[in-house]
Amino acid sequence: MLNREHVAASAPRNGSAFRLPPVALIHTCYRITDIDRSVAFYEALGFKEVGRIPIREEAVNVFMNQPGDGDMPRLELTYNFGVESYDLGSGYGHIAITAPDLDATLARLAEQGIEPEKPPYSVREGGSRLCFVKDPDGYRVEILEM
Repeated sequence: MLNREHVAASAPRNGSAFRLPPVALIHTCYRITDIDRSVAFYEALGFKEVGRIPIREEAVNVFMNQPGDGDMPRLELTYNFGVESYDLGSGYGHIAITAPDLDATLARLAEQGIEPEKPPYSVREGGSRLCFVKDPDGYRVEILEM
């Protein structure tokens, strides 16, 4: 556990920026308004539900993974009882997933009523193709062909 003494003792002495020891991003969390609808959307993207945990009488967390993610959930969907909508704000961007064949992935998603915001494109010539879809609550998901 980091404390003030550890941070001070670990600070570089050559004036370069302070860096923490290696860390890992373990998951991201979205607040959702309909568990079944959101789970179906993320399952269409290749996620699998790996668990649910009630949080007292306040909420339910649904944990999802992509194949190969291991035991640590990568996506946490939180349903708060009594909340009908959320303001996404202007600071949030997106999460990203990969697909080996973007066209086939989009065809499969279209069968489930999921359409990209606009047709696939590349950011630079020769770069990977990508597109964005929105989940039922409006969160953007980038699908990157790799």
